[in-house]
Amino acid sequence: MKNRFITGMIIGIVCSALIFTGVYALSGKMEPQKQNASQEDGTNGDGQDSEDGNNKKGGLLRPSGADLIDDKANYIMRLIDNYFLYGVTQEAYQTAIYRALLYACNDPYSCYYTPEEYNEMMESSSGMYCGIGCLVQQDVNTKLISIVRPFVGSPAEKAGILAGDIVYKVDGEDVSGQDVNLVVSKMKGEENTKVVITMYRSGEYLDFEVTRAFIEVETVTAERIEEGGHKLGLITVLEFDEVTAKQFLASVEDMKKWGAEGLIIDLRDNPGGYVDTAVDMLDPLLPKGLIVYMKDKHGRQEDYNSDSEMFEIPMAVIINERSASASEIFAGAMQDYGVATLVGTQSFGKGIVQSVIPLSDGSAVKMTIADYYTPLGRNIHGVGITPDVIVELPEGKSSSNVERADDTQLAAAVRAVIEKIEK
Repeated sequence: MKNRFITGMIIGIVCSALIFTGVYALSGKMEPQKQNASQEDGTNGDGQDSEDGNNKKGGLLRPSGADLIDDKANYIMRLIDNYFLYGVTQEAYQTAIYRALLYACNDPYSCYYTPEEYNEMMESSSGMYCGIGCLVQQDVNTKLISIVRPFVGSPAEKAGILAGDIVYKVDGEDVSGQDVNLVVSKMKGEENTKVVITMYRSGEYLDFEVTRAFIEVETVTAERIEEGGHKLGLITVLEFDEVTAKQFLASVEDMKKWGAEGLIIDLRDNPGGYVDTAVDMLDPLLPKGLIVYMKDKHGRQEDYNSDSEMFEIPMAVIINERSASASEIFAGAMQDYGVATLVGTQSFGKGIVQSVIPLSDGSAVKMTIADYYTPLGRNIHGVGITPDVIVELPEGKSSSNVERADDTQLAAAVRAVIEKIEK
């Protein structure tokens, strides 16, 4: 039945939400955070409202004018069925309309996921998936998707894909302007299958045939640095996945055992991730108290707090213009409490969060649902976080390709930590 499928968008919603803070995607991931809260929606097993005559579907009020929208949509579909040269499936109709409903929000972070897209997104957010293995980002204004970095040893790196490449086609399909998660879902697939990615690089289009492989993302790397007679730990965090907090805290413990006198945490090009992960990582680094809080459209506030014993050690955090969302939550809390010196350039400036709401048919919608604030009440959306020490990299260099000897931002972070140690 075509005449009522629009209302299917608002029935059977399961309100166990996943909260997102990220603007970029790690091979299909849009940086979610688990809310671990459930709310009844007033539906029965088949997604229909359990009471009649209340103008509700799925426990939500039926939108005013829905019948008029249904009538016009069905008329247009009849026109297509009667006159359009080619066939259109009902599934294609439904997907297009569901996407359009979220498009009406005029929000680059709100969208609709088919069941397949939702499953793939959740798979990659666990830190394990089958694909080409690279970190990507989407420009909010131009919608262009570019490679932040291919993972070391990944199929993407082996095929010759480089940081800065712009994704143009996937298996011959022009993906310009498409949602980043949808594009990345096209890049993923079964292990050992091939996908052709067309990249735009330095004025020309290049085709890369990539063999997909199982990817287990190493989201945290740690390095021991000895500088000026001091032992420093350098911990680089690529993104805030489910596995990241465990990897990060293990690295911190390893540095403590080694006898590190200071820590440098590199969040450059980190697109964000789970808020819960950022909170878990911050917990032992901050005094007991507020880490971050969120407010929704009704003014309701949700607080995230630190309650662990603080590990006191001189620290610096490096950020840049691609450090976003959960990275900014991390950096903002460290700055507000004064426990770390922020080094680098102005961060991206994403101070809003998204909720991914699964629907009864296995699909999902993602919507912006709240602002977030640092402990001192800063909302940095559209502004970003200003480092305590502003340092640019040499012209033409990025954190993914700069040589250690030329890494002016890391050098400044090292100096900041050593100064704290020697005070």
